[in-house]
Amino acid sequence: MTATAREGLREIERGIPGVSRVRALLRLDFSRDSNTGNTFLAGSLQEPPLKVVRAFTLQDGTALAHLHNVSGGLLGGDCLALQVNLGCRTSVQLTTTGATRIYRRRGEFSPTTQGNQVAVGEDALLEYLPDASIPFAGAHFVQRTSIALAAGAGLFWWEILAPGREARGELFEYEHFAMRTCVTALGRKIAAENICLRPASQEVSSLARLGPYLYSATFYICCVGLDASYWRTAEDRVRDLTGSLSRPGEILWGVSSLVAHGLVVRCLARHGRDVLPGLHTIWRAAKLHVYGREAIPPRKVN
Repeated sequence: MTATAREGLREIERGIPGVSRVRALLRLDFSRDSNTGNTFLAGSLQEPPLKVVRAFTLQDGTALAHLHNVSGGLLGGDCLALQVNLGCRTSVQLTTTGATRIYRRRGEFSPTTQGNQVAVGEDALLEYLPDASIPFAGAHFVQRTSIALAAGAGLFWWEILAPGREARGELFEYEHFAMRTCVTALGRKIAAENICLRPASQEVSSLARLGPYLYSATFYICCVGLDASYWRTAEDRVRDLTGSLSRPGEILWGVSSLVAHGLVVRCLARHGRDVLPGLHTIWRAAKLHVYGREAIPPRKVN
């Protein structure tokens, strides 16, 4: 494990009581083939239970990698780290093989922790398109994400939070779910988000939190270097689209400009089945508007 990764794990673990069960790193380094223009996985460090089998080449030269957790989910005491580095002019798509299951914490184990460090190089593009995170009853989860964008770098990054195992009637029975995300461009912070839900001690249905909705999602759309007038136009276009997708009482979408270089889209929904199709619709429209290219939905593997 690299010194940077070790420090990242220590930062997450600091102040969190309990015994760690597993500490593991998945590092992925992507480069561009100067002859073909295709992106490839140039190097990786994979510590169990984190794994990437291979990177597939899509028809536009993008490298698609599936993030695996061979233990089947995140367990109490796990302290996991993901590092992703995109070289100049690379194009990478990351997805999961299914929903991320966060299991309940047992006994003396510390909360489940996940640290993500992402660096998107000059004129590179990262599309992070995972399935939902599902915190089981008794789960305690803490995530820290840091994304650094270089000149000309692009980002499509979404995350979806489910209320629990809805089919079992298990809604908001987890202990604690926290996600802190920071996005920087050219060394300047352009987005900072801090989500923290504690259903046992705070009413999740409060209008200050989720209200009558069960699912939530956040989607960052960024491209460094485009001026503010471009993003005002993009915001208007996405707002028209999100307005057509919204059904009050069932699903709500909203969009706003970041301080620079992008947009953030948010969603609240009663039903999980509505969230991912909506994200795909917005992603396709935004990809075409920003890059003039069609979005390629990720293939799923088991």
